[in-house]
Amino acid sequence: MSEAADVLVVGAGLAGLAAARDLTAAGRSVVVLEARDRVGGRIVNEAIGDGKIAEMGGQWAGPTQDRLYALAEDLGVATFPTYDTGRKVLHFNGRRGTYTGAIPRINPLVLADVGRAQARLEALARKVPADAPWTAARAAQLDGQTFQTWVRRNTASSSARKLLALGIEAVFAAEPGDVSLLHVLFYSHSGGSFQRLIDTTGGAQQDRFAGGSAVLAERLAARFGDAVRLAAPVSRIEVRGDAVTASTPAGQFEARHIIVTAPPLLAGRIEYVPALPAWREQLTQRTPMGSVIKCQVIYDDPFWRSEGLCGQATGDGDGARVVFDNSPPDATPGILLAFLEGDEARRLGREPAAVRRQAVVGSLVRYFGPRAAKPAGYLELDWQQERWSGGCYGTLFGPNVWTRYGPALREPAGPIHWAGTETSPMWAGYMDGAIRSGERAAAEVLAAL
Repeated sequence: MSEAADVLVVGAGLAGLAAARDLTAAGRSVVVLEARDRVGGRIVNEAIGDGKIAEMGGQWAGPTQDRLYALAEDLGVATFPTYDTGRKVLHFNGRRGTYTGAIPRINPLVLADVGRAQARLEALARKVPADAPWTAARAAQLDGQTFQTWVRRNTASSSARKLLALGIEAVFAAEPGDVSLLHVLFYSHSGGSFQRLIDTTGGAQQDRFAGGSAVLAERLAARFGDAVRLAAPVSRIEVRGDAVTASTPAGQFEARHIIVTAPPLLAGRIEYVPALPAWREQLTQRTPMGSVIKCQVIYDDPFWRSEGLCGQATGDGDGARVVFDNSPPDATPGILLAFLEGDEARRLGREPAAVRRQAVVGSLVRYFGPRAAKPAGYLELDWQQERWSGGCYGTLFGPNVWTRYGPALREPAGPIHWAGTETSPMWAGYMDGAIRSGERAAAEVLAAL
């Protein structure tokens, strides 16, 4: 016998929990079905001792992420700034240098080359409708090429192409050839600008959450009590008459509508009866996730700060190519957050853990010197191996996906509605976008009810 509610929500990440919040506030009964044994989805904390944590998934907030800040305020979760005082490190073309601000000290001709390309990129992005990228002027042309192809045509130097590739890796956990130009333009417009996506102060990495970002999901889920069912992955969704039934190892659940918040890749692995429209099925076949391993390298103290460094580093060598200071607010212990992304995540993800750790620590020595060689601890989470995420940070749209299948991303299939950060026109791929998507899907369902 099925357990009944007005609405079922698949996934207890921020998208699903935001939808459940709004539906419950409107007086509707909700059951949230979560595959994992925890809430949070792509945000998760890991204890490091002394009551402190390291964020192993999504963790930052920045300007214009209004829904994320509003949720934190409602839940009583404070924010604090990402450490951004001192010089940054760039290890590029075999040379290490430091700089302040947004512009590194490298060949002025290379900087000019990058600046011209980025200015063109920002101008193009402003013309792409974030709520319907496939309707942009020359959308077929923009979507028919990879970002790598566009960069080759719009830069004069290999060094400029390398720097822009580092930016793409940092934002998408992918290579420039993995995403279409239209997808990069949509993403940039969705977050305000490409520069905002890569900046710290004034950008998407500006603030962190006291106690870790997972506290947001944990406190929000606590409001629903037993309505959140863990270890309940949905394997089948059946629509029969006015009822929709979700089958899980924890039993069957019935409602009038269902909101699926899983990324399209994972949503496509659910069995649907009757089958979904063909173009939705085709979309889910073409939407892989990014490749990232998030590594937290722990030291007794943040020694780089006493050397005038802010802990942020970028490089084009092996190992971590993007690094941040991820220490707790009291700076004890010191933590360097090192990302393995794109091809480097795929390469090192196949190696033993000891080899991966050596590569990460070796890259930190390049950036911060010999004191980085002997960390007190090391944590990592390979999101490529996370069954219920399929990768991180978000969904990648390769050439011709937006223009051929874009409308299927959000269009309901009868009583089946789609949410998740990938479906948000604003801050797609980020926690703020997840919240917005849940709010939008809840409004859809309430209107239908």
